[in-house]
Amino acid sequence: MSSPMSPAETAKELGRAIRSGRKAAKLTQAQLAGLCNYGRRFVIDVEAGRAQTTLLGVLTLARAVGVRIKIERPA
Repeated sequence: MSSPMSPAETAKELGRAIRSGRKAAKLTQAQLAGLCNYGRRFVIDVEAGRAQTTLLGVLTLARAVGVRIKIERPA
């Protein structure tokens, strides 16, 4: 995914970025879940920005759909 996006500052914004990447990759939630060895419910929760999802899972989904996560320290 090469189009620039604004920084995600909340779980909901990160979920929207994952959803956008999934749709750009033309994957269903079930397909993305299978690709990453997670259940579809997990993908739904991540895309909805629910806090109980794991960081490892979010990073796995992001990587699978080409969403890059950058961590910066405020100046």
